Amino acid sequence: MFTGIIEEIGTVLSVKKGGQSSAVRIGASKVLKDIHTGDSIAVNGVCLTAVTFDGQGFLADVMNETFEKSSLKSLKPGDPVNLERAMKAGGRFGGHMVAGHVDGTGTVTSVEQDANAVWFTVAAPSEIMRYCVSKGSIALDGISLTIAKTGDQWFQVSVIPHTLKETVLGAKKTGDLVNLENDMIGKYVEKLMNLGHDEKTSAITEEMLMKAGF
Repeated sequence: MFTGIIEEIGTVLSVKKGGQSSAVRIGASKVLKDIHTGDSIAVNGVCLTAVTFDGQGFLADVMNETFEKSSLKSLKPGDPVNLERAMKAGGRFGGHMVAGHVDGTGTVTSVEQDANAVWFTVAAPSEIMRYCVSKGSIALDGISLTIAKTGDQWFQVSVIPHTLKETVLGAKKTGDLVNLENDMIGKYVEKLMNLGHDEKTSAITEEMLMKAGF
């Protein structure tokens, strides 16, 4: 589990693609301080497992499916990446619940300066947009952000200077791919609401929730 609060910007040192799986080596410093083999580290919002590490960085195996379904497929040596270690039990929850299992990718279609903030417009497929709501949460390349506006196939976020400086968003431009993870709460609620529709069991319905005071 992650919070979407990026700890540092790492650097891709190498990308090795194989037949069934691939590997990426990431240069880092802060996330190495208490690292252990098998630890989970979110790289641009994708939960990866550190299989080896040294004083310069860590190596993570990546399934080819993960490469293809995320923006990791476009990584090359020298690219900056957002890094966050898995949250410790009892740690402060500064962002929102992020699993590190991206739901898909979006494309930056507009970057506009607005006073001291920057507006990013991101085009996303319908399976992502169905869970996007105004003032709701979304993880963009692993960054916990608040959705400001939505359209049929797009959403907007307003990003403050600190976030631009401390994450890879500061280097994003029109046409770039970004990893997207919807707020998991909406997906679980939808699943529970549909329970029993295909089985002979009672489902949680809107009427039931209203009677319960929701």
